[in-house]
Amino acid sequence: MASGKKQIQQLARQFLKVSLVDGVVSPERVAGVLEYIEKHKPAHSVAVLKAYQRLVASEIARSQAVVEHAGAADAARLDAVAASLSKKYGRNISWVSKPNPSLLAGLRVRVGDDVYESSVANQLAALATAV
Repeated sequence: MASGKKQIQQLARQFLKVSLVDGVVSPERVAGVLEYIEKHKPAHSVAVLKAYQRLVASEIARSQAVVEHAGAADAARLDAVAASLSKKYGRNISWVSKPNPSLLAGLRVRVGDDVYESSVANQLAALATAV
């Protein structure tokens, strides 16, 4: 069974490689991969699709900054955050705005598994644990 899992992961990774254009997930390529899977039904197709979905979601998350903010966030500020992150990661990072009133003020930015936070709520929590 371990061999089957390895083959599933290898096939999913191959499908992900086909889905990338200049290092970015292409919706058209993903649609093509899904059509191919539907027509050719590889062994363990449901497991392959689940593994492929996880890989695509992870790849998209690596290229997208989810910016949580308490108040209004202007596009110029979010563009500056994205530009800074693009330079840091060496790839184009886009942003998605997500209001979060629990932050009080400041920002929380998530790119893949990395989280950057400069919010009043985070600073207050740090003070509370220091006391």
